Amino acid sequence: MTDLNWDVIVMGGGPAGAAAAAIVSESGFRTLLVEREKMPRFHVGESLMPETYWTLRRLGLLEQMRSSAFTKKYSVQFVDRSGRESQPFYFSDSYDHESSQTWQVVRGDFDKMLFDNAERLGAVCRDQTRVVDVDTSDPAAPSVTIMDSSGIASRQRCRVVIDATGQQSLLGARSGERVVNPVLKKSAVWGYCRAALREPGLDEGATLVIMAKDGKSWFWYIPLPDDVVSVGLVGDVSAILKSGLSPEDKFFEEIKNCPAVSLRTGQGRFEGPIRTMKEFSYVCKEPAGDGWVLVGDSLGFLDPIYSSGVFLALKSGEMAADCVIDALASGEPSRRRLGAWVDPFLAGMNRMRKLVYAFYTEGFSFGEFVRSYPQHRKGLTDLLVGRVFAADSGIVFDDLEPWLAARSSDCVLRKESSMTVS
Repeated sequence: MTDLNWDVIVMGGGPAGAAAAAIVSESGFRTLLVEREKMPRFHVGESLMPETYWTLRRLGLLEQMRSSAFTKKYSVQFVDRSGRESQPFYFSDSYDHESSQTWQVVRGDFDKMLFDNAERLGAVCRDQTRVVDVDTSDPAAPSVTIMDSSGIASRQRCRVVIDATGQQSLLGARSGERVVNPVLKKSAVWGYCRAALREPGLDEGATLVIMAKDGKSWFWYIPLPDDVVSVGLVGDVSAILKSGLSPEDKFFEEIKNCPAVSLRTGQGRFEGPIRTMKEFSYVCKEPAGDGWVLVGDSLGFLDPIYSSGVFLALKSGEMAADCVIDALASGEPSRRRLGAWVDPFLAGMNRMRKLVYAFYTEGFSFGEFVRSYPQHRKGLTDLLVGRVFAADSGIVFDDLEPWLAARSSDCVLRKESSMTVS
């Protein structure tokens, strides 16, 4: 293979990497997408936000999504520690458009759809291909050394490297400090329950966010296809991984102590392993450099509470791809051009982070806040939909912060630490 045989090499075949590869390749640039695992592969993060619609439409995937077996999702609902349920937040209340219906997906199948779509749009896509080394010392021709499944290694040179390697963040770990949010150091334990209870009618595919008995940890409850529900427990590391119980025993103990979950799962059976993962919130201080850029979890991770992971991954891949296209067309794949999307992206991510802080503040209740400030119901739903990139999308916090401060001496929103990138 000759030097500069690729314009772009994308490392990582998840939603961010596949979206970026598809968009760059469709624009006519020679693109290589590599993924270390065999596709499809298991991944958690099954719930989509409605705003993923626009990136999926741009990728040409809406018809495939509509014809898929993925569970249709119209709303999200919250259950407090006493078992009191909020009214469902129907996404159509925010925007009466077909985008207000989204999906609960099996990530292996969903990610494979995105990976194959990148190939359809012109990218060369190779799974079971491991990145051995990345060399950005020559910003005009960075290189990626890859090894295929047979153990054959080759050095590939390009003009831009997109790092979509997830929390591993090959370039992010090398280039600078990862800022971990001290408030959001969480762990998750989860499994899959067959034949668990589902809500009737339109709410059958609703995401449920259910507070645990301690009022600090919480459960996700995500109905998937094939009569399976994803059930996960999220809490502080000390509460989940250092409780004196194994993570699996802690998981089932908390289910037993939470009637809203135990009644729903009691008629079903858990299948497969119970899994554990740290859910630290972080952002890399150096999101781009000359000849390279981070996307998806390589750049940062928020929190699983509002199912924003796939949305933010797809959006980051899309926004970064547009900057890569602009940089390549101008002949200047510089840090400034490749990272031009990052500040607007992090501004939206920070609005979502504020809502995460609100959830973790003692005394917060969506239902009670909306009853006190009914004018903000649409604004809250906008945030839950993922409409966080509009300049006025954070107006709800003008009333939410003082409302929380009056109810709690430990208002997490007031402790908010800046996570901007210089």
